[in-house]
Amino acid sequence: MVASALLFAGLGALVKIASARLPNAMVVFARSFLGLVALLPWLVHRGRRNLATRHFREHLVRGLAGLAAMYCFFYAIAHLRLADAVLLYYSLPVFMPFIESAWLGEPFPRRLWWSVGLGFLGVLVILRPGAGIFRPAALAGLAGALLAAVAQVGIRRLTRSEPSSRIVFYFGVIATAGSALPLVHSWTTPAPALWLTLAAIGVLATVGQLLLTEAYAFAPAAQVGPFVYTSVVFAGLFDWALFGRPPDRFTLAGAVLIALAGILALRLRGETGNP
Repeated sequence: MVASALLFAGLGALVKIASARLPNAMVVFARSFLGLVALLPWLVHRGRRNLATRHFREHLVRGLAGLAAMYCFFYAIAHLRLADAVLLYYSLPVFMPFIESAWLGEPFPRRLWWSVGLGFLGVLVILRPGAGIFRPAALAGLAGALLAAVAQVGIRRLTRSEPSSRIVFYFGVIATAGSALPLVHSWTTPAPALWLTLAAIGVLATVGQLLLTEAYAFAPAAQVGPFVYTSVVFAGLFDWALFGRPPDRFTLAGAVLIALAGILALRLRGETGNP
């Protein structure tokens, strides 16, 4: 999970670099398509039989939710401080109890309201009091967290019967097909030097997704989930080293609140027996 968090933070830094020269739709497509290409050696090793599934509907829901979350997340990265965009994205554990209750019919323990309230307080601190909450990029970041929560619940359901490579493969196919449609109106040919950045985005995304899925397959979310917040630390370091933007007091305070809320939510869900 920590290795996955490092790769996703690096992915965010590369997305911010690429987004300065390419439209959001191009970056999302490149991440999806090149990520699928990066997965091919893994698939060849496992064989085509490993791709057969009886749960395509679940893959489709997880894929579409993940694709929509990616659009929102990449837009937020392009227009916000990297650490702030990552923090907003990783507020997703705050939304997960609602998704599990609505989708899976699981009970919503009253104790979870403490973590939900703490998480939303952290989000407000990140967005800044006042008119800042209405910034489109900030709202896109929150929407991405909500959609990512749907995708994460989908992943956890799928890991009960599907191997990691199959889950990541179907996400790559669905995301590539879905992100190709907007390119009819927004295709921009990348400069030769930018192709390396886009290829690195695809590789980091695929390997990071495999590691994330493996983490949830090998241990309960309540145990491994909290380690995802190391991505916030890595993103802050990339922000500082690459873009000269050290975290301010709002980012630090919001990071503490959101991380505490996410860890508390994951722990409480683990105690109540949720996957």
